[in-house]
Amino acid sequence: MLASKVSILLGKHLSINQTKQTHAAILVNGLYDLESLLVRQIIDSTSSHSYNTSHYIKLILNHVRNIDVFSVASTIRFFSRNCQFREAVNLYGELQRCGLSPSTFAVSSALKACARIPYRSGGILIHAQVYKYGFCNAVHVQTALVDFYSKVGNMDFAQSVFDEMVEKNIVSWNSVLGGYVKSGDLKMAQSVFDEMPEKDVISWNCMVSGYARMGNIERACALFRQMPERSTASWNAMISGYIDSGKIELARSFFEAMDQKNSVSYIVLISGYSKCGDVESAEELFGQLRRKDRLVYNAMIACYAQNSRAKEALRLFNEMLRLDLLPDGMTLASAISACSQLGDLKFGSWIESFIRGTGIQMDDYLATSLIDLYAKCGSIDKAYNLFHGLIKKDLVAYTAMILGCGINGRANDAIELFDEMMNAEINPNIVTITGILTAYSHIGMVEEAYLCFISLQKYGLSPSVDHYAIVVDVLSRAGRLEEAHGLIKGMSNQPHAGVWGALLLGCSLHNNLELGEIAAAHCIELEPDSSGYRSLLANIYASSGRWDDAERLRKGVEETGYNKLPGCSWIEEAKA
Repeated sequence: MLASKVSILLGKHLSINQTKQTHAAILVNGLYDLESLLVRQIIDSTSSHSYNTSHYIKLILNHVRNIDVFSVASTIRFFSRNCQFREAVNLYGELQRCGLSPSTFAVSSALKACARIPYRSGGILIHAQVYKYGFCNAVHVQTALVDFYSKVGNMDFAQSVFDEMVEKNIVSWNSVLGGYVKSGDLKMAQSVFDEMPEKDVISWNCMVSGYARMGNIERACALFRQMPERSTASWNAMISGYIDSGKIELARSFFEAMDQKNSVSYIVLISGYSKCGDVESAEELFGQLRRKDRLVYNAMIACYAQNSRAKEALRLFNEMLRLDLLPDGMTLASAISACSQLGDLKFGSWIESFIRGTGIQMDDYLATSLIDLYAKCGSIDKAYNLFHGLIKKDLVAYTAMILGCGINGRANDAIELFDEMMNAEINPNIVTITGILTAYSHIGMVEEAYLCFISLQKYGLSPSVDHYAIVVDVLSRAGRLEEAHGLIKGMSNQPHAGVWGALLLGCSLHNNLELGEIAAAHCIELEPDSSGYRSLLANIYASSGRWDDAERLRKGVEETGYNKLPGCSWIEEAKA
């Protein structure tokens, strides 16, 4: 009798609190056969996804006594639809471990999740199970396989599965079309597009965005004009294409011409303004939106972080938290980047605690952001712990560690990491070179620093002024002043005071009056209000016995009151 009443109740729309009360009644009265129905009720009643709902469903499934395939398949589908792809794949694996055979819906949803992570080996394993369970003729399973292989870039397999399909629907055609577009093979994409028995707006959008991304904006525009119907995504594809082509004004004109804009329209244009450094225009767009979701906040926070407006980025991040908008990995990575720019180790550490406390997946992207923060703030051991836990160590991760070790006196560690990176055949970028040159400079490895500097062209890089400054410094301190001066004279770009200052310091150490006067003259011309350069030149005069000149410079400094160059460092302030 009670079981019948609870079953009827579970067939109605319930709030999360009502669901929990019903769950309590099920547990207290031992109605364990109804737990699977409870899971389906939560999924059907959930209008918007939240972390708490997903966590609750996982808790029920972890303790359910009589698990059934339909409930698990529904949950896999729920996770996959709500971008919780790893959870979907993990639950599919749990289904296998329980000895239950998956349904076609479980297989297609798990394949979708594997495509989005991407989890190539997992998807291939599920493909093998398609044959085992006899799902080869299930249209939605075959379509999911085409989509999986298209998204992981294996177009030979995608085409093979597509060719084997007896019944092809518009989704199947769009999947293989999208795969060729994603792989950059627009010739094959155009061939598929022309062959399609019917085309929907997604088919047209795919081709428009493909040509736009490849820089053929004229062809994209021609297709856009030919479209029998246009969706918001069609307009967004053109806006994105114009942004990628560097034509932000045309992108804005398309945006203004739209009858109906969605949040993606705003996000695309905000990101475009971010790329060209126009933060004010991005702010204006952000302010126009009355209802802002997480993705809109992500775009604006990233805009601030990418344009050295770290305080504004963190202000907006805090506003997002106050509005109970749960941040995702993209939000958190931008916030951590802002902390890194400010040297705000305390708030950055709080974000790491927040990530672990809310169960957000600590993927390599997030971990690398934290590595950069800890490395720049001198917490090298914390950075190392995260670095060693990375699934795949890429250029960004190595660069963060090398630079962090280089500027924090861990030169040998930086050199070891650089050698490891080279052995992994990962080419450095400009920032990596800054880090390794700093490390070489710290321990006086002159030849290594010079060889690294001249090898920049091998990696298709041009040396920055800061690179010159480091190498001039290491040569000058080693007494190779003529080489250092020759390096400066050969610079294609204008040396700043730091470059000439490095030579002047070397001249002071090695008492080279002739080059010291040349270096000091340039330093004083570039930074006339600084007393440091005059003091160094006065020391050289004194060491050379030119006491009158030394005294003249020192008196000038005292009488004029030139400023000294201030030093600074990031420290955590102790609070009583």
